[in-house]
Amino acid sequence: MKRKCFKTAILVALTAVFIFGMSPASAADYPESPVSMVVAYSPGGATDFQARIVTMMAGLEEYLGQPIVIINKPGAGGQVGWNWSVEKGTKDGYTMLAYNVPHFIAQSIVYKTKYDINTFEPVANWGADPAVLIVPKDSPFNTMQDLVDFAKENPKKITVSGAGMFVGHHIALLQFQKAAGIQLTYIPEKGGVPAMQSVVAAKVKAGFNNLSDAFRNQERIKILAVADLERHEFLPDVKTFKEMGVDVDDSSVNFRGVAFPKGVPQEIIDKCAAVFPNLFNDKKVIAKMKASGSPVRVIPRDKVIKMFQDRQKYLEGLLKELRKK
Repeated sequence: MKRKCFKTAILVALTAVFIFGMSPASAADYPESPVSMVVAYSPGGATDFQARIVTMMAGLEEYLGQPIVIINKPGAGGQVGWNWSVEKGTKDGYTMLAYNVPHFIAQSIVYKTKYDINTFEPVANWGADPAVLIVPKDSPFNTMQDLVDFAKENPKKITVSGAGMFVGHHIALLQFQKAAGIQLTYIPEKGGVPAMQSVVAAKVKAGFNNLSDAFRNQERIKILAVADLERHEFLPDVKTFKEMGVDVDDSSVNFRGVAFPKGVPQEIIDKCAAVFPNLFNDKKVIAKMKASGSPVRVIPRDKVIKMFQDRQKYLEGLLKELRKK
């Protein structure tokens, strides 16, 4: 009888741990081994490039005390990696993911994705990267107006690359063609790297890409406009669309940060939410981000949660308007 009661007690205890997560003691020891972070875009792209920078000091004891290992799962504008994170990512705190807003929110509105703002537990935001309009170095278009004039005379003849469907680049394009009264042909690629390569190689007539990627490739392309409310310090000579009379705002600005899939113990989420803003603000991280033209905007967990909620409401209305025939 005693043995049966003992076994029952053990079973109840194990069930409680399984349901409610690890104990505070084990959470205090987290992490005890390297942590994986899923990046839903190609190696070398802005999200991958920046994720490696902002996590490079994670192994220091003052931060996580363990390294973060980047795992790339690109495809469908981020859907492959984010769907995988929700469906197959471990819920023990050892599988993190890099999120991109507005990308994942817009996709969850338009498509039947496995993810939305309720399936990710944000930890902290590290950056905000505006979309820019770019063309090949030898393009006949030297200004945004040159491109607009040609497009008005030649509907759908200008091919424009971007990192996928309903990512920031695509949203910027939708806004641009609506505001300018033109029709463009969007070519969704499997990430920012192939989208940039298509412009550099003149496989397309134009592209929308990340400001940080354009900054690193500015000797090989021409940058015609930035989709933000003001010029950026890294490209001070590039005008905003609004400056040139085209109503494209900051809706496509790419907010990047770290999250867990839903189901990770709250103690781990709280611990990382306290650590990661300091990690992102590390002097060496900030210096390397700035040197690479990667905009930094550190936002804590509570404000990221609110940003998710606000962007959800805003994008529902914006996408409904932009997708009207």
